[in-house]
Amino acid sequence: MTTTTISRSPFATSLTSVLFLFVLGVCAPGLPSTSPALASGLVEIAELLAHPEQYDHQDVVVTGKVMNVQLATNRQGQPAYGFLLQDQAGTLKVVSLGQLEVREGDQVIVEGVFSRLRQVGRTIVYNEIKAISVKPMTRLNPDLVG
Repeated sequence: MTTTTISRSPFATSLTSVLFLFVLGVCAPGLPSTSPALASGLVEIAELLAHPEQYDHQDVVVTGKVMNVQLATNRQGQPAYGFLLQDQAGTLKVVSLGQLEVREGDQVIVEGVFSRLRQVGRTIVYNEIKAISVKPMTRLNPDLVG
């Protein structure tokens, strides 16, 4: 039996810990009502891209930078938006209904449902999150950031 050890840099581990505490403490102050995605913690974009089948149709919480914002209206006339969520490891597409309350270049925390692929007409969209919430990380409590 072979055991594989995955090591993380101390910075990545501490950043993940701080973000996890932020998500639990600031975004979801009532722990009993915490959604399953928040309770399971953050997932890195690299993990989603490496194992999309494992997270397909699962609730996820991911962080990254907002890029290429596109505003739209759905068939029912409701506002909608899409953007790319980017970090050093890669890029995911994020879509949702409603008004986008963040701007291009903002660091955000996205909570939503991940799909490894979705067919839109003749087009197949890979690695997409249908967002339930998008929150700017500027709302971080300064006491949590070292």
